Amino acid sequence: MLDDKQPQLTPLEEIGEFGLIEHLTKSFEIQNESTQKAVGDDAAVLNFGERETVVSTDMLVEGVHFNLAYVPLKHLGYKSVVVNLSDIYAMNATPTQILVSIAVSSRFPIEALEELYAGIQIACKNYKVDLIGGDTTSSTSGLVISVTAIGSAKKEDITYRDGAHENDLLVVSGDLGAAYLGLQVLERENEVFKVNPNVQPDLAEYEYLVGRQLKPEAGRNVFELLKELEVKPTSMIDVSDGLSSEILHLSKESGYGFKVYEEKIPLDPMVIKTAEEFGINPITCALNGGEDYELLFTISQEDYDKIKGNPSLTVIGHTTEQNAENYLMLRGSDSAVPLSAQGWKSI
Repeated sequence: MLDDKQPQLTPLEEIGEFGLIEHLTKSFEIQNESTQKAVGDDAAVLNFGERETVVSTDMLVEGVHFNLAYVPLKHLGYKSVVVNLSDIYAMNATPTQILVSIAVSSRFPIEALEELYAGIQIACKNYKVDLIGGDTTSSTSGLVISVTAIGSAKKEDITYRDGAHENDLLVVSGDLGAAYLGLQVLERENEVFKVNPNVQPDLAEYEYLVGRQLKPEAGRNVFELLKELEVKPTSMIDVSDGLSSEILHLSKESGYGFKVYEEKIPLDPMVIKTAEEFGINPITCALNGGEDYELLFTISQEDYDKIKGNPSLTVIGHTTEQNAENYLMLRGSDSAVPLSAQGWKSI
């Protein structure tokens, strides 16, 4: 017998592609004067005056980047925006607009997509960016989300990956490894649930780690802090694929080697405790885990006093000579191991 209290779900076919776009975006408000024309035309019209435009795009694919068995759609919508805004902040620019495209199968009702877009809307409000367009199409498998982020900055403020100099300091914001361990916790609990669906996961102990995985934040606070401290990084990148991978990017683009000191890498106590629980070296989580979305950057030694003692920033190493190798200097010894990229790989 049908439950009379069961909510009536709306099939996608009922409102069509353009009706869906209007339905999902009608409550979004314009946040920036630079948005001359948002959703509703063939193209968005943006006016930045004398400022440079910065654009980044990223795609999240069900079964590859996320598992809807434990990722709420609202969190997924939020994260899909944040991971793109992180790239804009890593250019030392201010994000202002996003475009969102989705490919979706018929197993998703309108109400599910409303949840997804509710998370997108929260991210837009929190980061003061405008949704200005996108696309929707059908999918024969799962859900695919593509977000393009647009930002702006004065030409002299833009920071690239290739700007490091010899003996610059290497600095990272926040702490590392938490998002990776959050994913391990969620995967473990999902396997337990598959075996016994009556067992409800208790994630309270891992709240910080799971939060870093499901609802990451972009580096706006660090971006604003550096402005306040009057520090312009010589190079910068966000930590999306693991610390090792990002250092190698900075090294390749600048031509300088890096030395990173193991004891300087910032780890939350919960990262250390949970890594031990899983039998993983917590430093490995930081180096290769990814999805932390902290900012990694170099600064001139002359700027050290400006950031010294700031709890949000940690000096973890320095550049060396041109064309030099990249090393992790091991704790309590003169030993060093070469850094290698073991983060995200295509499959």
